[in-house]
Amino acid sequence: MMGIQRITVLILLASTRLLAAGDLTVKSPDQKVAFHVFTKSDSLFYRISYENRDVIEASPIRMSLDAKAITDKVRIGNADSYQLDETYPWYGAHSMVRNHYSGSKIGISRGALHYTLDVRVFNDGAAFRLIVPGKPDAKRIADESTVFRLPAGTTGWYHDLYMHYEGEYARKNMDTVKAGQWAAPSVTFRMPGSQVYLSVTEADLKNYGGMALQTDGNRGMVLRLPQSQPTSYPFKLRYSAEDVLRLSQPAAITGTVSTPWRTVIVANGLNALVNSDIVHNLCPPPDPKLFPQGIKTDWIQPGAAVWKYLDGGGEGTLETMKEYSRQASELGFKHNILEGFWKKWPDSELKSLVDYSREKRVHIWLWEHSKNLRDATTRQAFFKHCRDLGISGLKIDFFDHEAKEEIDLYQSILRETAELKIMVDFHGANKPTGQERTWPNELTREAVKGMEASKLKDRAGHNVTLPFTRFVTGQAEYTPVHFGERRKNTTWAHQIASAAIFSAPLLTYSASPEHLLANPAVGMIKSIPSVWDETIILPGSAIGEAAVYARRSGTSWFLAVMNGAMPKRIDISLAFLGEGKFNASEVRDADGNPAGVGLGKGSYDKNGTIQLDLAEGGGFIARFDR
Repeated sequence: MMGIQRITVLILLASTRLLAAGDLTVKSPDQKVAFHVFTKSDSLFYRISYENRDVIEASPIRMSLDAKAITDKVRIGNADSYQLDETYPWYGAHSMVRNHYSGSKIGISRGALHYTLDVRVFNDGAAFRLIVPGKPDAKRIADESTVFRLPAGTTGWYHDLYMHYEGEYARKNMDTVKAGQWAAPSVTFRMPGSQVYLSVTEADLKNYGGMALQTDGNRGMVLRLPQSQPTSYPFKLRYSAEDVLRLSQPAAITGTVSTPWRTVIVANGLNALVNSDIVHNLCPPPDPKLFPQGIKTDWIQPGAAVWKYLDGGGEGTLETMKEYSRQASELGFKHNILEGFWKKWPDSELKSLVDYSREKRVHIWLWEHSKNLRDATTRQAFFKHCRDLGISGLKIDFFDHEAKEEIDLYQSILRETAELKIMVDFHGANKPTGQERTWPNELTREAVKGMEASKLKDRAGHNVTLPFTRFVTGQAEYTPVHFGERRKNTTWAHQIASAAIFSAPLLTYSASPEHLLANPAVGMIKSIPSVWDETIILPGSAIGEAAVYARRSGTSWFLAVMNGAMPKRIDISLAFLGEGKFNASEVRDADGNPAGVGLGKGSYDKNGTIQLDLAEGGGFIARFDR
């Protein structure tokens, strides 16, 4: 297919008997990660090891159907092994992904019930799911309480479910965490005495409720489905008591019950953690009928966006938004996102804006409340009307729940917009689970406490935690870069650097285009891509302390640094540059003035270093060109 270079090797091996009854091990292609399946008191258990050291200790896999347990009194049967090694293009931390794993479909029996434990082990992690056959018209209610048991001395970073997926991460000593705390995946852990990190989440969430995690007081994180989770404050705020009650009920699944992939990234260092592709690797590729060139299909348009919401910019009139599109074009941005004020406009004004913006090579997006899209007929009519007006993308908001009903709505929206060649941005959304591989028309989703959070006091500390927690498992619409009070304890240079770190295929800036164009560092802002060919996390990075990123776009390198709340000196080796001399444009903190920048030029090669003395919330960004 045009635009895709893919090499696939799929090997399905014959069924094999276990060498030791009840025990089975699946190892990664490099043999370093191992997923061990066994029984304990006839119940199904697993553990995950890295270089022969447990990173998930012996933990039960627990599932029930219609309130009857199916993972106790079991026997492990035969295993069908399989492998995959493929590459495919990507919009994210790098432009090409390798999907390389060893898999095994393991037969599990409980009396007359026979089902499959499907396991895939990658060089940087492991995942498993349960597949329980069922009659096509059979409806069953699933529940799970699988445990992820962590070693003693593990450190964790997570936030609760109060604000759905828009919380502030806190550092935890898992030895002292009491039972009952909620955690919204993905959750990052650091193994004791090492630089091995885990990220626990789920992948390929569809036809199922989303999982959260709850502590058990013994270093265990227990999987909980929506019927066991507290309802978030945003959902209670925006929906009725009847809606809250309905979505708190367990959902029935028709036919075969296939859980999402329960996923554990295992990364040796922060660089491996940030560059992990496991979550989207576990999702099916896009349908070639809808996406003939896969993610490179021509109507999928990654790029930066202007957005009139957080930074003034006049009334939401046709004239104002035409000026936004003009300024977006001047910045080299591709998108202009309209909030709900567009609903007051007649179609003629929307069409006028679309036509004007098209001349400027700018796409128009419209905001819509998800509650208006729950009826299929109404939803499809709205999408077709947007297509007829020439709307390129939709920002759909206020899901605020992970019940199966909401997950099904995401799937319907993605499928129906893809059929009409409309891009999507989900807000008030749940965690990413890699579905953007299957549906590349999803360019981003929020599920992060971003610039809209005006009351966040330590934005610096928050900003240097997110790259190694929330952003590990998928893009997030943080809406970076603000030069006003919302930046809190961060500098202008920190803000500009955040655009190169908080990347998403749809990179929405919170600062108005007027303020972006007026900033002394506008040249740097214009040059920051929304997708990258290569990403390297450099020494000096630490969760909650600092983020030091080297990123390549074509032949240009960017060095972006955000500091946390404590002053810090960082000496950065430029070995990532490779051969040759590079001319650099630099944006530094202005001495004594967080609301200013210092601009500079330099010449460097791979033997050079850059020394930074960063104050609270300081930052730096440089672009290196041959």
